[in-house]
Amino acid sequence: MNFDFSEDQKLLQQTARDFLRERAPLGAVRAVLEGGHDYDQRLWRGVAEMGWPGTAIEEAHGGSGYGHLELALLAHELGRALAPIPFGSSVYLAAEAVTLAGSEAQRRHWLPKLADGSVIGTAVLDESAGALRVDGGRASGTLLPVPDVTAAGLAVLVAGPGLVLVDLTGPGVTRETLESFDPSRPVGRLVLDGAPVDPLGAPHDGAAARILDRAATLVAFEQIGGAERALELTREYVLQRYAFGRPIGSFQALKHRLADCWVAIELARSNAYWAAWALASGSAELGAAACAARIAATDAFQLAAREMIQFHGGMGFTWESDCHLFYRRAEALGLGLGSARAWRERLVSRIAA
Repeated sequence: MNFDFSEDQKLLQQTARDFLRERAPLGAVRAVLEGGHDYDQRLWRGVAEMGWPGTAIEEAHGGSGYGHLELALLAHELGRALAPIPFGSSVYLAAEAVTLAGSEAQRRHWLPKLADGSVIGTAVLDESAGALRVDGGRASGTLLPVPDVTAAGLAVLVAGPGLVLVDLTGPGVTRETLESFDPSRPVGRLVLDGAPVDPLGAPHDGAAARILDRAATLVAFEQIGGAERALELTREYVLQRYAFGRPIGSFQALKHRLADCWVAIELARSNAYWAAWALASGSAELGAAACAARIAATDAFQLAAREMIQFHGGMGFTWESDCHLFYRRAEALGLGLGSARAWRERLVSRIAA
């Protein structure tokens, strides 16, 4: 049995890494953070031209027809680069929701636009974000926080026992950006006042939970990529920083903490590979695997980001240091689909069931 990725998949990943190294340095994240933009539009256009948003979308609906394993590898590279684009909300959430629960007509209408990046999607699948009242095909209510809502043209929202699609360019829609911990991945408030909605899937079919499992698997790869890059940069720093005539990386106490980060990342990687296999193969194990991947990846990225700041000492806390870019992203991704604690509770309930 072969547990490795194929040569074509490895080539895709290396191509993505090379592309992002050139087009998405950490300075691009800082530019979005300091410039007041929702996302890096130039990078989004480049990613769309590469066909990445349509990686797991069928060719019949405008996608490239690869699969979730390839999408997971791209997610890993986007996480390494801290890419300041709405890839997660549009691809892992909105596109997956339409693919999983949409009718053929909905897929034909929305998936080609999501695949080529001409429409950005978002989703709110947690009822705690607010409540929508749907009457006669129109919805009213306020939801927050909604990821990338000011950039999005399509939203997948929870409405009672089911899901609905909302064209955010239509009437009855008001959006505003909220102050958030990581402005390079913004969130906002969405207010609907009689906005037309289109039911997505059947009520009580559990689509929201299945979409969350898919998204958690893919976001885990982003988190692992970010944690991996944070550890690499920290290692480089401690080998260059001298104290008492020797690199601080030679001190045993620091070696132990670096080893703890490495172990956490490798544990997360193992769980994420399990979840990616379950997602790609349609296995019933995805429910438990997605929980395990989400928990382990969240813990690993948050640990690596915290240690990155600590190891950089006084300069690690400054605005000029890149450490806070990783810390912001680790915290934002760690809460975007629900906290690790909530996913632990979900895992326990699924095991018990």
